[in-house]
Amino acid sequence: MRSASPDGEPPWLNERESRAWRGLMQMDAHVRRRIEALTQRDTGLSGPDYAILVQLSESADGSLRAHELAEATQWEKSRLSHHLARMAERGLVTRQSCPATARHAHVAMTEAGRAAITTAAPIHLRHVRNWFVDLLTTEQLEALGSISDAVLAFRACPEGAESPPASPRLDALTDQTVRNTGYP
Repeated sequence: MRSASPDGEPPWLNERESRAWRGLMQMDAHVRRRIEALTQRDTGLSGPDYAILVQLSESADGSLRAHELAEATQWEKSRLSHHLARMAERGLVTRQSCPATARHAHVAMTEAGRAAITTAAPIHLRHVRNWFVDLLTTEQLEALGSISDAVLAFRACPEGAESPPASPRLDALTDQTVRNTGYP
């Protein structure tokens, strides 16, 4: 990791860092938009519908507490609430008071929601393969998985943290990067 400049500002990204960062942002936006549009065209489920139904379908009983669903989707409480209301109107989910505590909403997939995700999953998977997986080599997929693991290891940092805490692994990666690239 490079330290801040004398005036305390972080250093600008070099060409390699900028290419990686901007490429990640562009790839994410393009691939996500393409897959969501094709999935919606073919199944009638929007990207957000699909994201909610996947989370519910992967739970043991097809239901989750609303706060668990918000955490899994990384959505704000109001966005989740509005989207769940639209999905409930279409008969894909129900919202109830949580059996354990009345303070938490409980979201459950309906039979129509289960049928929708069962139909949509193979179609969505085909689009994921066509527009992402099959474009990469085994080595690229492995590298991307490792990169994702390294970055997501710090997702438990509190909101508003300026940076992840220092870690021996991060320091070792930085040392290796300096040896391999000459970039501090």
